[in-house]
Amino acid sequence: MQYTKPMIDLVYEIRRRVDANMKPSVKMANPDVLKELAEYHHHTKDNITKTLIKELLFLAGPTWAALLEPTKSSNEKPSDHPKQVVKVYRGQTTLVEAPHHADDNPAGGNTVVRNEMLTKDALPPKPVRLYRGNPIIG
Repeated sequence: MQYTKPMIDLVYEIRRRVDANMKPSVKMANPDVLKELAEYHHHTKDNITKTLIKELLFLAGPTWAALLEPTKSSNEKPSDHPKQVVKVYRGQTTLVEAPHHADDNPAGGNTVVRNEMLTKDALPPKPVRLYRGNPIIG
């Protein structure tokens, strides 16, 4: 399997957050790192670590993401998109609510479909270029 840059960043962040006894096995040289993280996902109580592991397994592919499936209860409604998203900003990891997309609503909601072609008359106006706070003419 080939690791991408976001996956590598997630592995480093997960390694920083896991317990001390788990840290030696969370490294890129370990071929079973994803299996071990999936097992750890079932046992940990830290929500940020769980979300990081979940995102890593979803980036790895559907076969790896399937390792998380047994934890879902039968009365829980399956969801196509996550309720929370992991944001990493300047080394700080936070969970934020996932944005809701317009295609979530089967009725269409407030979606507007534009099928009109832009002509010369309908082109948006050019932005005004400024130099030292004054508009450039010409």
